[in-house]
Amino acid sequence: MDYIISATDFGKEVSVYVAKTTDMVETVRDIHKPTPVVCAAIGRAVTATSIMGFMMKGEKNKISLIIKGDGLIGNITCTGNSKGYVKACATNYDVDIPIRETDGKLDVGRAVGSNGILTVIRDLGLKEPYVGHNSLVNGEIAQDLTSYFVNSEQVASSVGLGVLVDTDYTVKHAGGFIVSLMPFAKEETISKLEDNIKNIRSITSLMEDDLTPEDIAQLILKDLGCVILSKNEVKYECDCSRKRIEEALISIGKKELQKIYEEDKKAEICCHFCNKKYYFDEEELKSLIDHIK
Repeated sequence: MDYIISATDFGKEVSVYVAKTTDMVETVRDIHKPTPVVCAAIGRAVTATSIMGFMMKGEKNKISLIIKGDGLIGNITCTGNSKGYVKACATNYDVDIPIRETDGKLDVGRAVGSNGILTVIRDLGLKEPYVGHNSLVNGEIAQDLTSYFVNSEQVASSVGLGVLVDTDYTVKHAGGFIVSLMPFAKEETISKLEDNIKNIRSITSLMEDDLTPEDIAQLILKDLGCVILSKNEVKYECDCSRKRIEEALISIGKKELQKIYEEDKKAEICCHFCNKKYYFDEEELKSLIDHIK
């Protein structure tokens, strides 16, 4: 089971969220059939989106994470809700580049690209959503998000994300953490936390050793005390429906829909997030056109 835990230190100066998202990322792989490096990139992005969504307080709050780099993947788009449920898609799933010579790992940064923009859209149910932007740092996603939190939300944070793809291309481990400092955090707390995070191994290597999100939170908060506040299941879930697709068709306008009706007499719409296909025959298209004023 995939899940996220939230935790804090004894002094409540640090906010910690740690997630296990192996099944979630495996679902991404099963739906989109990406190459390993693309799987790792999308897996990191959906993990972060799941945690960031879960961090939101409102029951109906939604979040979108859009990464537009100059690498071969193109755009990565993830959306999630306050339950930590997410869905994701990318422009190009068939990217095959050499592993990094320095450490033998998948070169996510090169696949995503280091030049580009990371955008976070938070829908809080207000008139307009909050939209934040930040330039990509290196395309590795974790460092890009760390920079985003500091520059766009003025929150001192540290982000760790990881996806380990097995030799048969299935997802062996996936997870991540987001750690944030409270404004009143003491210097000694900050110093200790920095040391802990600097010395922590990659999230997937910890999971390889059977460490749970709770165990990882303990490592992050070593010598600061660790209080687990909550534990919630998360998953990949697409909320597309025939009604939503109908609304999307109507939104293109009567003129365009009439053109489809006259030229093709049918329409086939595929959801980018789950690949489910929706078919509309001649009669159904005519009914949609008639509903447009």
